[in-house]
Amino acid sequence: MAAPEKLLTPAEPRAKSWVEPPLIDLKPVNWFFDLNRAMSLWPITFGLACCAIEMMSASMARFDIARFGAEVFRPSARQADLMMVTGTVSKKMAPVLVRLYEQMPAPKYVMACGNCAISGGPFKFEGQYGVVEGVDRLVPVDVYVPGCPPRPEAILEGVFKIQEIITGRRWWPEPREMA
Repeated sequence: MAAPEKLLTPAEPRAKSWVEPPLIDLKPVNWFFDLNRAMSLWPITFGLACCAIEMMSASMARFDIARFGAEVFRPSARQADLMMVTGTVSKKMAPVLVRLYEQMPAPKYVMACGNCAISGGPFKFEGQYGVVEGVDRLVPVDVYVPGCPPRPEAILEGVFKIQEIITGRRWWPEPREMA
C-alpha cells in the first residue's frame, strides 16, 4: 500500500472574501477596481493536453479572447490572476500546479477546462495510478468548463463567468439558441 499523498486532499472551500478588506470601504472605488480586474484578466499559460489547443484557438482571430480582456497569457505565475487548467493533470505535475497557484497574487481565480481537468476524463478507471481525478483536489476551482475538448466558445463563457464572479453581473450578451 502506498502512503496517502498530502497534496491530493480536497482543497479548502474558498472563503467569501479572501483578500484583506480595505482600510476605507468606498463602494464606487471598489466597484471601479473590480471592473478593471474583470476586464483585464491575465491568464497563466498552463496547457497540459489537447484542451490547450482549444485554449490557444480561443485567442486566435476567429474567437479573439482579447476583445473580452483576457489576452495577455503570462509565462509567470507572479504576473497572472487566472489559471486555466486545460488537460490531464498527472500526479507528477500536481506539485508544480500547486506551486504555481501559490505563487499567483491575490485575488486569483481557477478555471478547469475539459473533462480531464474536471474529473480525470477517460483516464479515470479502477487501478489507474498516474492521473489526478479532478484539479479541485489540488486547488479551489471557480469555474468548470466541460467538454472533450471544450470548444473555444465554452472557454469564452468560462471567462465571462469569472468576470461575473468578480463584478457580480454579466457584461456580455447571452448566447443565442441555435434553431
